[in-house]
Amino acid sequence: MPFSTTYNSRVHYFLSGDVCSGEEQLVSSFAAKLGFERDPGCKHNHFLGPDGKVDIELIDESVNRYSVHFPTAGYYLWLAKGLGFVVRAAVTVRIAFDSWGQHLGLSLQLSEQWMVAGPLFDVTAEPEGAVAEVHLPHFICLQAGDVDVAWFQVAHFKDEGMVLEKPARVEPFYAVLENPSFSLMGILLRIASGTCLPVPITSTTLIYYHSHPQDIKFHLYLIPSDALLTKAINDEESRFHGVRLQTSPPMEPLNFGSRYIVSGSPHLEIMPKELRLSYRSPGEIQPFSKFYAGQMKEPIRLEITDRRRTLVWETVVKPGAAFVKEHHRQLQVRLGDLNGVLDDLLDSNVLTENEKDLVEQGKTRQQKNEILLSMVEKKGDEALELFYESVKKRDPYLVSYLSQWNL
Repeated sequence: MPFSTTYNSRVHYFLSGDVCSGEEQLVSSFAAKLGFERDPGCKHNHFLGPDGKVDIELIDESVNRYSVHFPTAGYYLWLAKGLGFVVRAAVTVRIAFDSWGQHLGLSLQLSEQWMVAGPLFDVTAEPEGAVAEVHLPHFICLQAGDVDVAWFQVAHFKDEGMVLEKPARVEPFYAVLENPSFSLMGILLRIASGTCLPVPITSTTLIYYHSHPQDIKFHLYLIPSDALLTKAINDEESRFHGVRLQTSPPMEPLNFGSRYIVSGSPHLEIMPKELRLSYRSPGEIQPFSKFYAGQMKEPIRLEITDRRRTLVWETVVKPGAAFVKEHHRQLQVRLGDLNGVLDDLLDSNVLTENEKDLVEQGKTRQQKNEILLSMVEKKGDEALELFYESVKKRDPYLVSYLSQWNL
C-alpha cells in the first residue's frame, strides 16, 4: 500500500515532537504538514483527506452517529476526534460514540488492572475490506518513557463479550489496526499486577465563566485529552450558560489517578481544592473546582500544582475577555457608533487598516458589529480585553446595562 507508507513517514515526522502539548498542537501541525489551511470549522464538520475536506453527515443526534464517504484511496483524519482511516478505495464509514462505563465493568477494571486510554467508537464500513487501517486515538504520553507499548490492547465488544487485539503499532497519538474488523472498540492499557509506575497522559484544562453581578464564578476541569469528554462538558456547561475561556494545556504530562491542588489569587474562594485526574465516560458527572471571584474588577490567577507543590499549569483570567464572549449577541445588537472603538483598536495594533476598512464596509450597523466582534474574538483574549476597555470607556452605560443582564 504505497499511500499508507507515504502517510506514515509524513505524520511520524510531526508527531515525534512535543506529543504532550494538547489537541490544538496536533490540529495545527497536521494541517501545516499536509498543506491545509487552518479552518476552525473543519475540526468539527470535516475529515481532511488527500483532496481536501470531506463532509461528515450527522445521521442520528441522539446517539452521536455520523456517516462519511471517502471518495478515493488515501488517508483521512477527523481532527476534532483524532480518528483516522487509511482506505484502499471509495468507502462509506459510519461512526458512533459510546460509553466505557456501560461495557467495561468496575470489577473487570480492578481485577485485570485495565485502564481506559481513549474514546470508545462504534464503526462500520461499506464495502468490507476497503479500509486498510484504522487509527484509534489515545491519550497516553509515550514520550515520558514510562509506558510499555506492549500494554496497549484494542478492546472489541461483541456478542460473546470483550475480545482483545494487539495493535499493529502504537504511535504518539493513536494505535493502528491493520485490515480491521469493525465493532464497538477502543484502546485499553493493561497494567501488570503489582505495577506501581505512574502512567503519564496528555491532559487538558477547561475553564467556564458564569456571570453574576454579586459573585462571578468559574468552573475548572482537569481531564484526559479526549475530544468526546470535552464535547460532553461543553454541552453540559452550555445548558447553564457557562462561557468557555481560552486556556493552554498543562505544561507537562500528568499522572493518571494522581491528585492535583488548585489555587488562585488570594481573594478567591475555591471548592474543592483538589482534583483527581481520572477518566469518567461522557454522560457521567465530571468533577470540577468552583472559583468564586466576587465582582471580578481585576484579572485573577489560577494555578494547578502537584502534591509536591510543583507548578504544572497556570493561567490569568481577565474580566473583559469573559464579558465580551458572554455578551457577544447583545453587543452585536446594541453597539452604537464604532468610530472611536475602531480608532482605539487601530492604535493598540489589534486591527490593521485593512481590517478596519473591512468592518466599515458592513451594510448595516449590526453587520459591522458582527464583523468586528468575530474579528477580535479570533485574535484571542488580549485583543478582547482591549476591545472591552474601549467599549467601557466610550459606552459605559451599555457595559453597565449588560453587567445586570443575568439578574
